Amino acid sequence: MSGVPGSILKTQLKINYSNYSEIALNTSFAVEITLNPVIALLDVNSSSYRSYRRPGAEPKKKLSWQDADFSFKKGIDYLKTQLSLLKKETQDYLRGPEGNPLSQHVLEQTRVLWQFRSQDDLDKWVISSDVEIGGKSEVYIKLGRNNQAALLYGTLNTEVPRDGETAYSGYCSMRSRPAVGSFNRKKYYDWSNFNSLYLRVRGDGRPWMVNVYTDPYFSHQKDDLYSYFMFTRGGPYWEEIKVRTLGFTIGDKVDGPFQLEIDFIGLLNDRAHREEFAYETYDKNTPV
Repeated sequence: MSGVPGSILKTQLKINYSNYSEIALNTSFAVEITLNPVIALLDVNSSSYRSYRRPGAEPKKKLSWQDADFSFKKGIDYLKTQLSLLKKETQDYLRGPEGNPLSQHVLEQTRVLWQFRSQDDLDKWVISSDVEIGGKSEVYIKLGRNNQAALLYGTLNTEVPRDGETAYSGYCSMRSRPAVGSFNRKKYYDWSNFNSLYLRVRGDGRPWMVNVYTDPYFSHQKDDLYSYFMFTRGGPYWEEIKVRTLGFTIGDKVDGPFQLEIDFIGLLNDRAHREEFAYETYDKNTPV
């Protein structure tokens, strides 16, 4: 794939956005970068979405509300903040889709979702590693040179924890925080106007996995995701990659340091793309 002219890589996986118009990049976009590692999209601290408990560890005995800070002043400040957000959401809704006039929304060809230029941009993502399950991998994120990109780096270690239960180890991840509206309402990304995910990255030659997470109705589907393998070539030049699904994972079972720079993540309406779906060509919900 690295030999594609112009370094434009296209995945054969595609999300049918007419059926999945609301995509929750949870990217663990839903985007996640994990170094198995996986990069992906979360809002509160990691303990609020981590379901894994290390074998032999005691369950938490305190209920979540027991650590709550019942402060009247903080409650008033919180209410003011949320009402302000609600006001802005209402104004954007009346203005048009995504807060843009209808004419601009219909003609929109590209949209930048995440651009990394400040610490606030980095704070929209959460990083984690197998340290949480007793592993020894390390992952960090910082702004790149001249504050023009996010630099995800660390060391992958596949040594398995000696707990008698864990069979595999060696991952790091970066996941986007889920979008939330006023009063902590769930918000979803509407990408129905686009058919490609567009990234500008610079890697070290190691393979990554880009993952898009959805928010399914049934709990047994909560870990379903759409994946795309991204083979970075290494070197000083940026690669422009068009993908139809999102998140980042590295799990090549090679111990040692890694790094990946990300300039931006956006959307593209590629009118040259004609593929409806590469694999599942059967009709959905056919009459019995």
